Amino acid sequence: MAQRTVDVLVAGGGGFIGGHLVGDLLTQGHSVRSVDVKPMHEWYQTHAGAENLVLNLSALDSAQQACDGAGQVYNLAADMGGMGFIEKNKAACMLSILTSTHVLLAAKEAGVDRYFYSSSACVYAAQKQTDPHVTALREEDAYPAQPEDGYGWEKLFSERMCRHFLEDYDFTTRVARYHNVYGPQGTWDGGREKAPAAICRKVALAAITGREEIEIWGDGEQTRSFMYIDDCVQGSRLILAGDNAEPVNLGSSELVSINQLVDIVEDIAGVRCRRTHDLGAPQGVRGRNSDNTAIQKWYGWEPSISLADGLEKTYRWVYDQVKMQAA
Repeated sequence: MAQRTVDVLVAGGGGFIGGHLVGDLLTQGHSVRSVDVKPMHEWYQTHAGAENLVLNLSALDSAQQACDGAGQVYNLAADMGGMGFIEKNKAACMLSILTSTHVLLAAKEAGVDRYFYSSSACVYAAQKQTDPHVTALREEDAYPAQPEDGYGWEKLFSERMCRHFLEDYDFTTRVARYHNVYGPQGTWDGGREKAPAAICRKVALAAITGREEIEIWGDGEQTRSFMYIDDCVQGSRLILAGDNAEPVNLGSSELVSINQLVDIVEDIAGVRCRRTHDLGAPQGVRGRNSDNTAIQKWYGWEPSISLADGLEKTYRWVYDQVKMQAA
């Protein structure tokens, strides 16, 4: 076993979730190594208290360098974005399998105590998500397998690797299936943003310019749940520390339509926009929600920050970004 030199490695620490997780772990008093492939000036957050490294974790030698001496690993690293990105970049999303494989292998070789893998609700079978009034997805609904093409297949395969590393090598792995994480310090434009940030940007632009109109992808009746970043960070830490070896949903169970999401953001902004609908735009499955029975059973907890409260903070942050960009 390698000598411990750092408590926690966060792979993908320069990303949206990773940046928040690194900050939280530092606040908890842990020593943290934050690693990302992006140049450091492109990181969402850079924490001076962490050991910050730019490495391409799809290469085994870089993954080994990152994992060396780490007590625990959170692997959040992936090439991903909102539905507009993953539907048009299936090959790029699937190439994340190199990172998923090499970080897992390097962590095992380094004798890491516990390994966390961030999977996605995109692993769930499409046939169970055809109705906006969807029955909340249970963990067993990932099989028979019919995940989101590209991104979802990579996540499901990487989940299986974690399972078999636990079974074959007695290497402690934990898997969370994230459901639509949002919050400040995230992607809000450029094509990789997810629905909450995109809607916040569009409404903010309408409020700033006075052109009170907004385009919505699809008819707006597609439904989702959205989890605020603070709940995501807390849940990730609970899952890594816990005893449950099966993948578990990590998401809010507050189901809303995209039209309702726009309503909430408009209420926060104090504007009402004329809506147009792009029925040809990427919109993913018709309905998706998180069944939180398992996380309640195993951890006595579930995400609880309301969408209205989370969007209030997110909108204020996105508004400031839009205003600065406009200036």
